Amino acid sequence: MAVALRPWGRFWVGPWSRRKGLGGRQFPLEVFLLGLVLIAVPYFSTNNIANLYLETVWDPEIALDREIPVVNWMILPYALLYLFYPVTLLICPRDDRGHAELAMGMQTLILVTGFCCAIFLVLPAEIDLRDQIDWDSLSGWELVLFEFIHFSDNPWNAWPSLHIIHSYLLARLMTVWVAREHMGSRPWQLFLAILWLEWVLLCISIMTTKQHYVFDLFSGIAVAHFVWVASQGTLEEIGEVGPDTFAEENGWNA
Repeated sequence: MAVALRPWGRFWVGPWSRRKGLGGRQFPLEVFLLGLVLIAVPYFSTNNIANLYLETVWDPEIALDREIPVVNWMILPYALLYLFYPVTLLICPRDDRGHAELAMGMQTLILVTGFCCAIFLVLPAEIDLRDQIDWDSLSGWELVLFEFIHFSDNPWNAWPSLHIIHSYLLARLMTVWVAREHMGSRPWQLFLAILWLEWVLLCISIMTTKQHYVFDLFSGIAVAHFVWVASQGTLEEIGEVGPDTFAEENGWNA
């Protein structure tokens, strides 16, 4: 895994050469567009392939999954995952170190998404819990969010939960930046408290909205933490040798 997480040389040449554009904002924008293509497309492709053509190979459902109650308002922290991505881009320091760390963060998300998508296709599992939702009990905004999630995300791509993996990795990266760039700032400490509270609520919400099984949660946390630990060497290297040397040694200046 550590080898797989090493920088992709030629892949970052173009974005890295344009990193100063738009006052340092062009690089995060290009990273965002890469994420749309290399993360969103594989996820929704495998989700629809499983829904249309595959059957459950191994079902991780346990009795507890149906005993966990539906909590209507938890659809909000569930949907707030989609704010993690733009917030990460906004918080990223606009210097070369921040850009290099963002590149490695995106590379990690792309790799782990590919790994999980392979599991979704080889060991597909349908999440057949949505029948527990009482649609008549939903308020207006809850109904809108539930319908949006159900329209855009078929009940497949169960384990490990990419909702959990992506949010954990992005929260850890944002925490690194805040600790380094805004040490001692009370507003930023409040931001981190809210960020990690949202992550805990998100972990609970994938089960209380009947989007995932308990196994999906714990397998997602395990994969996310393993990948974060495995990526630390590369992130530390950026700080130790400096981003310019890091980019030169890894072929980003070619």
